[in-house]
Amino acid sequence: MRSLFSVTLLLLLALTLAVEANKRAKHHKAGGKPDKSRPASECTAAETRYGKCVPDNGDCGDGLREATCKDRTDKIHCKIPCNWKKDISDCKYKFGAWSSCDAGTNTKSRSGTLKRALFNADCQSTVKVSKPCSHKPKKTRGEKKSN
Repeated sequence: MRSLFSVTLLLLLALTLAVEANKRAKHHKAGGKPDKSRPASECTAAETRYGKCVPDNGDCGDGLREATCKDRTDKIHCKIPCNWKKDISDCKYKFGAWSSCDAGTNTKSRSGTLKRALFNADCQSTVKVSKPCSHKPKKTRGEKKSN
């Protein structure tokens, strides 16, 4: 009876250790990157100053930004969408429709008004963005490709 109690106690201890190890493995991110869910510090959002998002590779994608409060600076994860303008990435705008194509510059443009600023960013109240006109005319639904 005593040996059964000892074996049961040992199995319970092993199970507890396995659960704790699994919890630690889930919270530890591979590659040495900081945990995304952990707050930068105990400061409020108003007290924290955020730097620009700096992509890991190229000029878009996953990256890091500095979050500074009092005497503490942490790196937090951020992302710049690859189809977006880097200088207004922390500002959210409501955009109107694209203008018709300007034949002189071969671009079309649209303007947007500020909806909100993320990470205490300094944002312009209105912005204008442009892109090259598409070379192919858009097809309507049901239109077939001609050979």
